[in-house]
Amino acid sequence: MSTSVLSTADAARTLAASEDEVRSALIEAAIALYRERALTEVALEQVAAAAGLDLADVQERFATLDDLLLAVIGVWHGRRDADLVEVPIEFGAVAFLRAVVVANVAEPALMRLMMGAASVSATPGHPIGVVMRQQWVQFHGTVQRALAHDIAIGREPATVEPPHGAEQLIAVYEGLQVQALMRPNMDLLEAYDRAVARLREGWAHAPAPLVWEL
Repeated sequence: MSTSVLSTADAARTLAASEDEVRSALIEAAIALYRERALTEVALEQVAAAAGLDLADVQERFATLDDLLLAVIGVWHGRRDADLVEVPIEFGAVAFLRAVVVANVAEPALMRLMMGAASVSATPGHPIGVVMRQQWVQFHGTVQRALAHDIAIGREPATVEPPHGAEQLIAVYEGLQVQALMRPNMDLLEAYDRAVARLREGWAHAPAPLVWEL
């Protein structure tokens, strides 16, 4: 291979590395801002200033704030989940969601951002809606598969139907998160443990009649 070809390849790799560094700097700057501010209080201009770059540098890589927000969620949320990959199958669905709660208690700004993004993305036709809904469906699938595995190995009782059990677990997890955001003195982890203990107690019995049939 000629020297000129090698030089071109090296230049391309250097350019790609530089581009990755700029994108990473912008995402990290945005994360730092979202730690301190509400979802609606961060603008591309602020991200550019925090990263020490021009607004044009941001817009070249993220045309809209929604594009940047999805990138932030991908990195920040993915960083948290990377530490939890083995938990669902190794320790079960209940332990997995408990580990998520522990991580969210340690990083409340991410929990706040995700709840805010979920609310915004529920608006029909919103640009981040499709991606956020896909993430929620995947999350439910992870919990459902973990619960099915729990039942298969005897960790949870056979009276639990995985799709319904996953709905119930996530309802407890997400509902308590919303409460914790609005009640700063609430012990989220303690509340999760208490609620799930009662939920699992109910799983040990055959399904009761629906409330309106009592």
